[in-house]
Amino acid sequence: MDISNPTPLETAPAPIEMRPRRGFSLFWRTFFFLALLLLGSIVAWLQTFRALESEPRAIQSAQQLASLVNLSRAALRYSDSIARVSLIKTLADEEQVRITPREPKDKFEAFESDQFDERIAQELKDRLGAGTVIASTVNGQKGLWVGFTIDGDSYWLRTDPSRAGPSRGSTWLIWLITAAALSLAGAALIARLINRPLKNLSFAASRMRDGDFDASRLDEKVATSEIREVNIGFNRMADQLSKIEQDRVIMLAGISHDLRTPLARLRLETEMSVADRDARGHMVADIAQLDAIIDKFLDYARPEPPRLEPVSLNAVVEAAVYAVADYDDMRVTVTLPGNLTILADEVELSRVISNLLENARRYGKTPETGVALVDIAAKSRDQWVLIKVRDHGTGVAPETLSKLTRPFFRGDAARTAATGAGLGLAIVEKTIQRMGGVFSLANTESGGLVAHIKLRRS
Repeated sequence: MDISNPTPLETAPAPIEMRPRRGFSLFWRTFFFLALLLLGSIVAWLQTFRALESEPRAIQSAQQLASLVNLSRAALRYSDSIARVSLIKTLADEEQVRITPREPKDKFEAFESDQFDERIAQELKDRLGAGTVIASTVNGQKGLWVGFTIDGDSYWLRTDPSRAGPSRGSTWLIWLITAAALSLAGAALIARLINRPLKNLSFAASRMRDGDFDASRLDEKVATSEIREVNIGFNRMADQLSKIEQDRVIMLAGISHDLRTPLARLRLETEMSVADRDARGHMVADIAQLDAIIDKFLDYARPEPPRLEPVSLNAVVEAAVYAVADYDDMRVTVTLPGNLTILADEVELSRVISNLLENARRYGKTPETGVALVDIAAKSRDQWVLIKVRDHGTGVAPETLSKLTRPFFRGDAARTAATGAGLGLAIVEKTIQRMGGVFSLANTESGGLVAHIKLRRS
């Protein structure tokens, strides 16, 4: 075994896992469409209200202002100079209406800030005459100013702008913000209520995928009939799968246990009764291989979850490599950072590394030398540790890669000729998943098969 001449980790760029395309969750998708619908309804309602209400209100305001101007003009026209002064004072005190002479040098700004004001101004001009002036500021003083004439004399009538209607800018903005906030809050509540059963179903499915059938129970008494039927069907399916899994474990364990006793007896009888040393050696080897296959069955049928704890990856790899150090047909190169600790089950992780080394020794030998050259490397990335076990054999067909981790599957002719149970890589993938990691296989560009393992750092 050679542990010198380390090779880089990224020999062949192969993805550790297939990442799904990012997108919105169902909650945000539902919330977005509900919010869009509600906001669109608010805008449509606002435009409809303005179209149906703004015109009558502008005409009504213009009528009131025109009546005020006409009354003031008539009162001033038919009163003498002494009564006119008293009338102007009374209008200012009682009606908040100020009448002042209009000078040619007066500076004013037109009262036309929006469509509503323009409609009032136009209606006043139609009722009071073409020479009427509507202003919002005269000589720097704000208000609602109406310029009119009495027997050739020009006057300004100043009144409160609220007579043209309530202030619309800030009022409409406040109402619009309030309605939008309430609509978005309602959309979020509705989206959460709609998606909560789906979220529970997704969580239960993930727990059942990991083999935790007890935590995958769903509420069968929900008020919604469709969700209740889905939950009942899912629970029945989980019960059936749990029973099938238990039966499978019991069957595999029972078969393995029942075969152990006759195999031990057969081995003892073979060693005692067969005189030919070569024949006896072959028979003992066959019995040992059957015993190893039974061990594979027991490993695959093991139902209990692993106990995760900080484990030194360096120590585990060193022990696994030491176990195969005496093999003449295998050389292992190790490239590991110093003191790399991961969160795993030490026994299970040792079994994983041993299975990968055994798989590389059986199927990853180079055609020229007949020796399996294996590289083991690792590196840390964020909260994960990436481990690579690579051989320099012929690799496998691309269409076969996804099938190698299936139980009892064998790939090419070299694998078919082997006498294993076809459970090695299936056990590896299952064990890595039970420890919360990711396992994948890929062909390298320079030849050979590479196994990628992704586990959490301690």
